[in-house]
Amino acid sequence: MSMMKILLTGKNGQVGFELQRALAPLGELLAVDQPECDMADAQAIRRLVRSFQPDIIVNPAAYTAVDKAEAETELAHAVNAVAPGVFGEEAAKLGAWVVQYSTDYVFDGIKAGAYTEDDATHPQSVYGRTKRDGEIALQQSGARHLIFRTSWVVGAHGKNFAKTILRLAEERDHLTVVADQYGAPTSAALLADVTAQVVHQKQREGEDGFPFGLYHLVAGGETNWCDYARFIVSEALAIGKPLKLLPDAIRPIPASEYPAVAKRPANSRLDTDKFRKTFNLELPDWTIGVRHVLQQILADGKW
Repeated sequence: MSMMKILLTGKNGQVGFELQRALAPLGELLAVDQPECDMADAQAIRRLVRSFQPDIIVNPAAYTAVDKAEAETELAHAVNAVAPGVFGEEAAKLGAWVVQYSTDYVFDGIKAGAYTEDDATHPQSVYGRTKRDGEIALQQSGARHLIFRTSWVVGAHGKNFAKTILRLAEERDHLTVVADQYGAPTSAALLADVTAQVVHQKQREGEDGFPFGLYHLVAGGETNWCDYARFIVSEALAIGKPLKLLPDAIRPIPASEYPAVAKRPANSRLDTDKFRKTFNLELPDWTIGVRHVLQQILADGKW
């Protein structure tokens, strides 16, 4: 059996960085980022896929600046909506398959309970719309694929909410944080490890009856941004990091008091039943992944 060839995009992003580690043992891995392949350039993507001829394309690369996307619509569209379809078209020609990551932003966030894969999408922002269009482009490309929708991604590598809170906690003795948006912070390492598990399962079991399709993939449990910020600060203090800010000095505010250019979903809860039952994998509580990320961030001393 020849070694599986894996093409990974966005290797310097939060999820891509962790995927490099998780996928490396599974085959010959080519990991690229913007300098090696411009994700806004469909021809560059085609050239890359045709020269490497992968068995699997794992594409966490995305335009993720949610507020900036409202102005940079063309760039967001090229990277988030067009590129997944191009990867799909090229994969279909090679008989390869694609793993694509998507987001809670494809929903409007007004549902009472957790969103399932069958719920209608209704994105409220350019970012959400382009990510939804990317899902559709991949689904229509003819390639076998997995789409993992996730939310509130946090990793030791890259920019995220946890690092922002730690930075502010060193400078300020009080803070206001939105408390009426709900979701599950999901560590980049969990996404990477689970992806590697699923890829390995596909290697073992082969094509026949493999459950390709769309899945919701987030950590267990739920929280809101304010409680999440308090958790970050109390964990950092427990590890022995001296901070100006105490958890009680983080005050809750409604999203209406925090002006953002792009609309955020109030409810980002994603139901992971389908994923857990299909792949027989457990998704640990969000606090476990975040605690691990905070230990790494604080050990590195960079945020």
